[in-house]
Amino acid sequence: MDTQMMPFLFAVAAVVLAEMGDKTQLLAMAFATKYKAGKVMLGVLIATVLNHGLAVAVGNFITRFDSIQIWIQIIASLSFIFFGLWTIRGDKLEGEENRTTKYGAVVTVAIAFFIAEMGDKTQLATIAIATKFPTAPLEILAGTTTGMLIADGIGIIIGIILCKKIPERTVKLVSAGAFILFGLIGTYQVAHGDLNLSIAVTALILIVLLVITAAAVYAIIKKEKRNNK
Repeated sequence: MDTQMMPFLFAVAAVVLAEMGDKTQLLAMAFATKYKAGKVMLGVLIATVLNHGLAVAVGNFITRFDSIQIWIQIIASLSFIFFGLWTIRGDKLEGEENRTTKYGAVVTVAIAFFIAEMGDKTQLATIAIATKFPTAPLEILAGTTTGMLIADGIGIIIGIILCKKIPERTVKLVSAGAFILFGLIGTYQVAHGDLNLSIAVTALILIVLLVITAAAVYAIIKKEKRNNK
C-alpha cells in the first residue's frame, strides 16, 4: 500500500468508527428530518473542514516539541482506548438539533455541527491522529472530513434502516473494539519500538491495560443497564 495513503485511510477509518452513535451523527439524523439531505451534508462538510482543520493544526503544533515526542505518542495511543470507552458510553443530543439561524439550512447545520464538535470525540481523535502522522496534515484533514461525511451520510440515508437490522449496542461495541485495538497496537509500538522495552515488559503493560479497559467496559455497561431499568 502507498505509504502516502496510510494517514488518509487511517483517518477515514478512525473517524467513521468514532462517529458511530456519536452526538454529531445523531444530529445529522435529526437535521435530515427538517432539511434536505444535500443541505445537511454541505453544512456538515463546512463545519468539519473548519473544526478538523483547527484540530489538525493543534496536533501538528504539538509535535513540534521534540523533547516531549515520546509522551505525545504515549498519550495519543492511550487516547484511542479512551475513545473506545467513550464510544460504548455513547452520546445524547442536548438540544443542538433545535438550533436555528436566519441564514438558512446550510448555515444552521454548519454552526450546530461546529459547536457540537468542539471538544467532541472526533475532534480529539483528529488531534491524536495528527500527532501520529505529523508530516501529513492535509491527508489527515481530507481523511477525517471524508470519514465524517461517510458516517453522517449513513446516519442520514440508511441510519434508521441500519438500526433496525443491527442493534445499536452491537455497532457501538464493534466500533469501540476497533478503537481499543488501535490503542493497544500504538502502545506496543511505543513501548517496544520507541522505548526499547523487552517483549516481556511490553506484554505485561498490554495485559494491565487490557484488564483496566475490561473493568471500565464492564462498569460502563453495568451502569447503563442500571439506568435503563
